[in-house]
Amino acid sequence: MNQEFVIATRESRLALWQAEHVQALLQARGLEVRLLGMTTRGDQILDRTLSKVGGKGLFVKELETALEDGRAQLAVHSLKDVPMELPEGFVLAAVLEREDPRDALVSPTYGTLSALPQGACVGTSSLRRVTQLMNLRPDLRIEPLRGNLDTRLRKLDEGQYDAIVLAAAGLKRLNLADRISQYFGVDAMIPCAGQGALGIEIRAGQASLADHLEALAHRPTWLAAAAERAVSRELGGSCSMPLAAHAVWTADGELTLSVALGHPIEPERALLRAGAQATVADLGAAEALGISAASALRELGAVEYLKDV
Repeated sequence: MNQEFVIATRESRLALWQAEHVQALLQARGLEVRLLGMTTRGDQILDRTLSKVGGKGLFVKELETALEDGRAQLAVHSLKDVPMELPEGFVLAAVLEREDPRDALVSPTYGTLSALPQGACVGTSSLRRVTQLMNLRPDLRIEPLRGNLDTRLRKLDEGQYDAIVLAAAGLKRLNLADRISQYFGVDAMIPCAGQGALGIEIRAGQASLADHLEALAHRPTWLAAAAERAVSRELGGSCSMPLAAHAVWTADGELTLSVALGHPIEPERALLRAGAQATVADLGAAEALGISAASALRELGAVEYLKDV
């Protein structure tokens, strides 16, 4: 009898789509795979921002517990929700090809950010988005927005916000791209590390499973995400840090990394922007690129910005 592999997943519609996507890929390789749906602390606490209740790790802790006690062998995450440092004994076994990494404005009334009236209410709980929005439109009123994607859209449709900002990838995966009013260019609104990519986490030492998952990995995305995540890791990244990091491949095969840091307490302060570019052939070189970009941010004043984090 073939071994059955169990995927631990959150139970939101988007998380289930992501887990089912990986399940289908593994089943196409002849493996028996089923899902274990779970509710995480991040899903339960909706009245406070993540930066105040423990960070994005709240979305993965219960899934890691299921891996640790053997109820599941792998967990599928939105890579942007995966902490920069995994607990001892856990590894990121694969990063899948990235979907659209851009942020998206969603509004039933206004087609673009510039069309929003003076003082319009925009919903997001991402400090990264808050600081970039305030630099684009300092007149806006930014209000917290928590919950899964369907919950956020419902709150918008109920009139609680004039517009909200979401990751384009999630909307596209759930066939909701028609809700998008405007895509933000990655220069105007730099995405967070790993945005749009899926990461698969397993316990260390599972060589056979790791081999199967390596076949699903998309190396260009993995290297780009590794550079992005290294910036945050080097700066002590957390949900309290309004950091953006996005890497793209040039036509001649180099990796260009753009980063931006906002002030965590005074979001209206100017963004610190930097970049780095290098030939990247492995994870070590990707992380070195991220460290270089983090150093550039330090030279611009990142230590002063982050002293209150």
